[in-house]
Amino acid sequence: MQHLDNQVIAQASDWLTRHPVWLCTVLTTYGSSPRAPGALMVAASDGRYCGSLSGGCVEEDFLQRIASGEYQQASQIVRYGEGGLKPNIALPCGGSLDVLIEYLPATAGNREYVQRMGKALAGHYALDKSLTLPAACDHLALTTYRNSTQVMRDGDCVTLHLAAPPQLLIAGLSNVALYCADFACALGFEVVICECREDVLENFLSALKPEIRLEKQFPARYLEQQGCHANTAIVALTHDPRMDDLTLMEAINTPAFYIGAMGSHRNSARRRERLHTIADFTAQDFARLHAPVGLAIGSKTPAEIALAVMADIVKHKNGIAQENTAA
Repeated sequence: MQHLDNQVIAQASDWLTRHPVWLCTVLTTYGSSPRAPGALMVAASDGRYCGSLSGGCVEEDFLQRIASGEYQQASQIVRYGEGGLKPNIALPCGGSLDVLIEYLPATAGNREYVQRMGKALAGHYALDKSLTLPAACDHLALTTYRNSTQVMRDGDCVTLHLAAPPQLLIAGLSNVALYCADFACALGFEVVICECREDVLENFLSALKPEIRLEKQFPARYLEQQGCHANTAIVALTHDPRMDDLTLMEAINTPAFYIGAMGSHRNSARRRERLHTIADFTAQDFARLHAPVGLAIGSKTPAEIALAVMADIVKHKNGIAQENTAA
């Protein structure tokens, strides 16, 4: 299952073979807003759309304005919510958001433009994108890894550093793993679970959401063969030393921004001894390892542990220095 932003770009590319589209990017949010900067939506003149701007608060108004002939410039910015310029409607969730709207006629050049965005997102690359209102985008290029989308505005000049969706790779199914996967999906992560144990699959397979990708492969082998990109968090959540240790031994060779393993302080200390003895982990390797994994919130239940794990992952994804951990 594709991440929502990837689905938006794929749909835009398909529609552009037949008719124009309006590609929308959330630039800035103020107060409460369910969609973060960089979130995408594409719409067609017949009322169809893919993605969202606000989780349902403003899409209907936006589509009505398209149908009435608005938004015909190559690029423009509108504000929805309190204190905004027209269109200005109250968001049920409160707050406001600024949206970049790009009008893309059905041309070969626009299809190529959207396809370049799609390839970057699918490959988990970051993009630099810039334009000067009301003109079309005049710069789109791959850039270095970024953990979140950044927006800069200088008068009519808009520059976006678009980050690809983050990924969570979970080594092994468990109750904690299921909650982590569910939380991660809600947080906009692409989720991959590696599990090859038949008895475990029998117990948990029916509980997996459709958007979660299951790889029936030993986690360490998957990492060895497939690797991962820099916007990936890898967590081992099984309490099975063989699976967890081998996962960590492969994970340390990847550019993942977060590597963690579940266990008590005592078990984590024993794991460190094993990794030092067997895998010759260095001080730099151990500095990347979060074990015990998660923020120290006194978590006891599987859901609480998963919440602590995902909170710590988001904290590091957003570039906030680590403080205490334990779960």
